[in-house]
This record gives sequence, structure tokens and C-alpha cells, in this order.
Amino acid sequence: MPCRTGDRSRRPPVLAGGLAFPSDFGTFYAPNISSDATAGIGGWSVEEFASAVTLGVSPTGKHYYPAFPYAAYQHMTPGDLADLFAYMQTLPADATPSLPHDVGFPFNIRRGLGLWKLAFVPEQFVLEAGSPVLERGRYLAEGLAHCAECHTPRNAVGGLDRSAWMAGAPNPSGKGKIPNITPAALDWSEGDLVEYFTSGFTPEYDSAGGEMAEVVENLSQLPRADREAIAAYVKALPAVP
Repeated sequence: MPCRTGDRSRRPPVLAGGLAFPSDFGTFYAPNISSDATAGIGGWSVEEFASAVTLGVSPTGKHYYPAFPYAAYQHMTPGDLADLFAYMQTLPADATPSLPHDVGFPFNIRRGLGLWKLAFVPEQFVLEAGSPVLERGRYLAEGLAHCAECHTPRNAVGGLDRSAWMAGAPNPSGKGKIPNITPAALDWSEGDLVEYFTSGFTPEYDSAGGEMAEVVENLSQLPRADREAIAAYVKALPAVP
């Protein structure tokens, strides 16, 4: 979870939060989700963790902003949620307080997020999967890896435009654009994609940079079959210019 780690070189990671996410609606800060019982989530139950991750609701009933990608994590299986929670409890505790989000009116009124979820967080997957490999790739790409959070454009109120799924989007930092990875723009083979997910090298012998370098670092730790499933998913996406 590199988004939650201030010093990304530390191993094991310390999920103390603090990383800033600038957006059109203000700046969001990743919270402390270390095992600290007061500043982090060390005092949560697995049920409270599941509610936060898949529903975007805190143990006190407060809606989380969708900068936390619960719209993708809603697809996680109970087993994977329980395993993730158990793993996070083994990581170091850190007492650093979470930073408040810098979000102005009217987006600072969290009550409206319940309506936002009803409108823009459908339960269905996007891609129709006709094989076990595509089902696995869809689960990983649309769920755990939450690829669409960066690669899909958003509407005026921040909802993902599912008609342009994975067709690229402005970089939230304001620098450049997240690329279109549908077959309309990406002509790599499945083998090319698997190699990229493994080593970060493109068919042109360029290499992944920026945030994608960290994504590749994580993807490279998956079983090869999972990287192949994600590659099959990318190749099966509808072409969107």
C-alpha cells in the first residue's frame, strides 16, 4: 500500500499516512492505517475493516471520500479482506496523527457522499468475462489493483466515466496524462504486458517511471498466472479512442 507510506523505502512498510493527493476538489491526505490502536486501525475489528474497505464507511459511521478506492475494493472476497487485515496487523505501529483533508465547501459536507455512492459506485464489474482467466484478471484489475482509478476519466463530480473505461485521464497532479490502455491506443501483446508487469520494461526498452514504477514493483510479486490474467484482461478491453 504505497499510498499510505510516507517513507517508501522502509521495510516492512510503516503505514503512517501523510501522502498528499491533489485534486480538483481539494487536497486529500492518506490517513494513518498502521497497527497503532489510537492513531491507526489497531483497535478495529475485521468487520469494521471490511466496512471501511468495501463500503467506504468508518467505524463511527462516517463516509470516506472516494480518494480511498472503495469503489474498486468492494469486489474483494471475504477471504482476501481477512488476509489483508491479518497482514496489516503484523506491520509496525506508528502514532503519527492523520492529517485533515484540505477540501472546501460544498465538498467538505460528507453527508452528500452517501448520495454520491448511490450514483457513482455501481456494484457490477465493467468487463464481461467469459473465461476463468478473464474473471481472475477482472478481479485483480478492477478490484485489488484499482487500475481504473487512474486510467479512467471522471465526470464533473468525480465519478468514473464507465463509457470510457481505461481510456486515459488527466494526471491528478496536473502533470501530463495517464495513458489510454485500451486496444485503441495500446498495441502490446499479452507477452509484452506480462514482461512490463514483471520488469517494468516496455517493448521499446523504455521503463516504467513515477507512480507506475511502484505499481510494477508490486505486480512483479504476484504469481505469473496473475500477471498473465491481468494482461488478458487488458487485451480484452473494448477499444476506446
